[in-house]
Parts: sequence; structure tokens; C-alpha cells
Amino acid sequence: MSAFERWGTAMARALYGPEGFYRRELPAHHFATSAQTRVFADAVATLAGEADAQLGRPADFAVMDVGAGGGDLLAHLADRLPERIALIAVELRPRPAGLPERIAWRAAPPERCTGLIVACELLDNVPCDVAVVDEHGERRYEEVDPRGGTRPGGPLEPADDRWLDRWWPIAEPGERAEIGRPRDAAWQGLTARLVHGTALAVDYGHLADHRPRGGTLTGFRDGRDTAPVPDGTCDLTAHVAVDALGAGRIERQRDALRALGVAAERPPLDLAFGAPVEYAMALAGAGEAARLTDPAGLGAHWWVRTDR
Repeated sequence: MSAFERWGTAMARALYGPEGFYRRELPAHHFATSAQTRVFADAVATLAGEADAQLGRPADFAVMDVGAGGGDLLAHLADRLPERIALIAVELRPRPAGLPERIAWRAAPPERCTGLIVACELLDNVPCDVAVVDEHGERRYEEVDPRGGTRPGGPLEPADDRWLDRWWPIAEPGERAEIGRPRDAAWQGLTARLVHGTALAVDYGHLADHRPRGGTLTGFRDGRDTAPVPDGTCDLTAHVAVDALGAGRIERQRDALRALGVAAERPPLDLAFGAPVEYAMALAGAGEAARLTDPAGLGAHWWVRTDR
């Protein structure tokens, strides 16, 4: 292995190689995601029910979670969706112990799916190259070494140059951008498997009129941001150019969840005296809902949706 390589190659190895972060670590040990919460599962169950009803409740309806982590979302859904609805987890790690038996565990998604495909914080971990504008105003690949040191590399391939021209036209020396073509391809690959139903990606992202000048590539470990070092010890993530994906519908998570009935309202206090257990559960749910719809936090995530 050479000392320096393009970020896409380095990310692929550091995240998904034999000793990669996602081969060894559970996301819940390092960061919280929407998919780990019961309130998010309630909303996804509502969305699945709507899609199921719209399709006439087909016998082969399934909910597929791509990048399922520890299987939290599907474990919650197992208590919320009818037994006839198949639950499919797609994840590189071995199946965790204790999951409901009805959850199928696969390393790769099936070729065809009718139902609901969910990819929660998946696309931001799809390896991608980084472009940087050098001192002469030329766009080049940024290269990285195993300790996180970077330098300008070779000139961009035509397809990457065209993608930047269309979606993220950096031009000033020092400007950086993540090249989103692999994320576009990953989303298109998922939606190509959807026969009928809904495909939903939930992720960090940005739109053309608010692209960050220096890019967003960062590392994450033990609940904190850290330097993006491609050595397998930390998550490597970059926000998604969501408008480049070609989805039919894009909205903020806070708006999508509210449309599905999620409300961060505290339960009435008198419930605490008449039904204390119910009150405690409702209070916990209100706290989760507030966190999921917080415009300065998870509520700012994007819901990217394609319906067929």
C-alpha cells in the first residue's frame, strides 16, 4: 500500500475492510441514531402501514433495513407490524443475539423488494473521493495517508469533474468538496430493487445553495467528533448532497415525523397519579420525540424518499 491514496479507497478499507470500523464496532457504542429509538420505529411503522395499504396489502410486503447495525429498528418493528410482513436486516456484521426470530439477517439485499426500504445514516458512510482546488485553481483529488495527513493528488476523472460542475462547483484555491457520485449510485442501486412501495434514506446532508466550503468529512469515536484518520479506529462520515440523489421527495426529518404523528408533547400531569407506568412511558416518548425533531440536531436530518 502506498503512503498516500484517494479518500474513497482509504474510507472503503477503514470502514469495511477486514479490520474496518464497521466490521468490528456497533454504531450504538459510538453514536446515537434515530433508528435506535422507539418513537422513530413508531413513525416507520406508520409509513410501512400506509405503503402496505396503498399497495393492497400484498403477500410479499417486506420492510428492509439496509445498514441495520444492531437491528434496533427491526426489533422495535417486530412488535408493531403484522406477522405477515417480512422484516429483513442487511448488515455486514454477524447477527446479534436476542433478535426476534422473524427478522431475516443478510449480508446483501435481495434483488427485488416490494414494501419499504429504509437506509438510516447509510449514505453518509458510502466511501467517496474528496476534491480540492490547488494553488493554481485546478481541481484535484485529495489524497490521505494512514495517519490522516493530506495532499493534493492527481487531476479529476471526467465523470467526477462533471459531477462537481453540476452539483458542487468549487473553484477557489483551498476549497474542498466530497464527490457524491458513489452516494448517488448507492441510492439508485437500492431504488432499482424496489418493485413497488417506498424507499427512504435518512441522513445528514446539504443542498446546492448551502454547500459547506471546506466539505464535511470527519471522524467519529466514542460519541465525539475526531480527526478523520483512515486507520479503522473511527467512523468516517461525510454529509450527503441530497439533491443530487434524484429522489422524488426531500424534506427535513422534523417535518416528516410530524406528518407521521410524532409530537413532543408532555403527557398530562394527572396521568402520573392515575397511571404512573403509562405516564413514565409517555414522558420518555415525548423526550425521544423532542430529540428526533430538534431543528439543531436530529430534526435537521433529511428524509429522501422515492415511491413506486
